[in-house]
Amino acid sequence: MNVELIGIRKTFGPVTANDNIHLRILSGTIQGILGENGAGKSTLMKVLSGFIQADQGLILLDGKEVKIHSPADAIHYGVGMLHQDPLDFPPMKVIENFIAGSPGKIIPNAKEVIARFNELQRQFDFTLDPQAHVDRLTVGERQQLEILRLLWLGAQVLILDEPTTGISALQKLKLFETLRKLAAQGKTIIFVSHKLEDVEQLCHRVAVLRRGQLVGEATPPYRIDELVQMMFGKVVSFGGRESYKPGEMALELKDVSIEDYRMRIGPVSLQARKREVIGLAGMEGSGQLLFLRACTGLIRPTAGRMLVNGKDLTGKGYHTFLKNGVVYMPASRMEEGLVPGCSLMEHFVLARDQGGFFVDWEGAQKIAQEQIAGYNIHGRPDSTVESLSGGNQQRTLLALMRTPASLILMEHPTRGLDIESTLYIWSLLKERCSNQGSAILFISSDLDEILQYSDRILVFFAGRVSPPLDAASTTVDQLGQLIGGRGWDAF
Repeated sequence: MNVELIGIRKTFGPVTANDNIHLRILSGTIQGILGENGAGKSTLMKVLSGFIQADQGLILLDGKEVKIHSPADAIHYGVGMLHQDPLDFPPMKVIENFIAGSPGKIIPNAKEVIARFNELQRQFDFTLDPQAHVDRLTVGERQQLEILRLLWLGAQVLILDEPTTGISALQKLKLFETLRKLAAQGKTIIFVSHKLEDVEQLCHRVAVLRRGQLVGEATPPYRIDELVQMMFGKVVSFGGRESYKPGEMALELKDVSIEDYRMRIGPVSLQARKREVIGLAGMEGSGQLLFLRACTGLIRPTAGRMLVNGKDLTGKGYHTFLKNGVVYMPASRMEEGLVPGCSLMEHFVLARDQGGFFVDWEGAQKIAQEQIAGYNIHGRPDSTVESLSGGNQQRTLLALMRTPASLILMEHPTRGLDIESTLYIWSLLKERCSNQGSAILFISSDLDEILQYSDRILVFFAGRVSPPLDAASTTVDQLGQLIGGRGWDAF
């Protein structure tokens, strides 16, 4: 299905998100939509998929003008969108999510539905259990489920918004293989991203947005420096590795074991010192999340001791760890990190000790403005968090972390951020290390980020934890081998 957007314009109050955008996308191609955070990528795709309506402009599908007022209208015309955070129902089963929103009988024939589900799965070599609950799936598996559901509903145009955020390298390869198969079947794939390497590997063509405008298009072979120049309007310098001087002990683990219903980790011993950054690498579900949550008091260890700043906090809860200078940033922004319906100002109020019964709203307004400016959040103090883009929600989470902190624990700290924002955020985090003496432990699925910003690295594989590796002398290939389960005999 050919897609044409003509003169699309969308404003939110004084902010122009899309400014007279013209774009034509041919059937059977993978079209990249590239741009920095807040460039208008997601807004444009939400217009096409019916989540919001444009103030002006036309949408043509196979040359015919259509009016798309809702996601139901969009799927009726064959347009489906897979969001950065999959829109599914975690407490429900895979097969129940698969049929959600489908027309026809209220109670469909279960055997027929499962047979169709498995038939679709076989086309793409997926291995989802129809009876499994969605909350047991990885992000990559949830994406697979959503792709199958959209195909079941008849989607001919599939929009994917930042789909490689928060998934492992192997899951990304599987996703790309799937998208190429869909394009070969004649489907139109629109791939929204800020990651240059993803667009370079996958897309037949790319359109670049900046500040709501379409500033250019390109075809392979791509010139990365030109794409960066179009995205930001300037050259972006990546900088080099910074050396560090370890300080006093921030976190000490002594023969710690951790368990949940899926796996057991340990015993693990680790010494993390102030001003040190430790990256946690591994395929999703390998144990690094369990480990990180134990270090913040959300999960209690089954054996061993945990010391923070020399104080034994073994078996204590999250609030005790927080009082002792441990701050935590989860990956699930809207589920665990932020409060839908609350403004940015209200979030900054909730994140700080007020010292009284009444809120100083004038002071709160000033703090919100300072944090918005300091973390370059594209929003106002009265903006609700759900109205922000994914990248701006991420920057808000980082701005909410208390200072000073002796230990900062983060899941995917630059998830959804463009290159310039990633460099900026890590400069702020490194500043907290050097000036405030914080130690940082972080999870990332981006091996280049792990190697660039870590001083030492822990690799996780099926519950096993490697000894700390020196990041400066470790290569991407070595890291990838360990993540895949090779080379563990050397430890």
